[in-house]
Amino acid sequence: MRLRDKTILVTAAGQGMGRASVIAAAAEGARVIATDRDESLLGDLAGERVETEGLDVTDGPAIEALAARLGPLDGLFNCAGIVHHGTILDLSDEAWETSLAVNVTGMLRLTRALMPGLLRQAETTGSVSILNMASMASSIKGFPNRAAYGATKAAVIGLTKAIAADFVTKGIRCNALCPGTVDTPSLQGRIASAADPDQARRDFVARQPMGRLARVEDIVPIVIYLLSDESRFVTGQAMLVDGGVTI
Repeated sequence: MRLRDKTILVTAAGQGMGRASVIAAAAEGARVIATDRDESLLGDLAGERVETEGLDVTDGPAIEALAARLGPLDGLFNCAGIVHHGTILDLSDEAWETSLAVNVTGMLRLTRALMPGLLRQAETTGSVSILNMASMASSIKGFPNRAAYGATKAAVIGLTKAIAADFVTKGIRCNALCPGTVDTPSLQGRIASAADPDQARRDFVARQPMGRLARVEDIVPIVIYLLSDESRFVTGQAMLVDGGVTI
């Protein structure tokens, strides 16, 4: 069990990558604190190894309150994020601010609020891991109609590297996960909202050289690796798991 005796907090744990990561981390022996803005999505996750908490990552006071009552953490997976569709011509100020708030500012605030406790835990164990959800659509590669998403995920990579550099001597590692197109409820919602859903799905599949969408089980092993001590010499990295899109 690669996460035995570790306590991990996961945001956006109600579905998709967050949910799969909670289940996998618990199976690897971790105590997991699963959070989501929609607490109703968390009910069936609660169990011997999983505690659930409602948390909106755009709510600063709620973040501070949660951080104040949490015990020691060995890992944090900042998984919350949203995808805005469109070019800068389709991007209102409100949509831009929302993308920033969810994809970047919430991650910053939660990590900042938890950092004193993470540093104390690192002094004891010598190994704490922060994992931030970025994307191949970021500073790594541009995609059509992903202006806000690509810009904010690029900011996630920059934030990840800054945290890694600032705390590399303190026992804290920080990495960014950069998946390709993963078949999750979020993606299904975007496909369903397209003018031609069948064509939208074909287009998503076509950009993967492996000829299929990623499944959560393709990504979760990397999550576990980066949260575990197996990656103890890995920090400041943008880890691509994209089926060959960025070859």
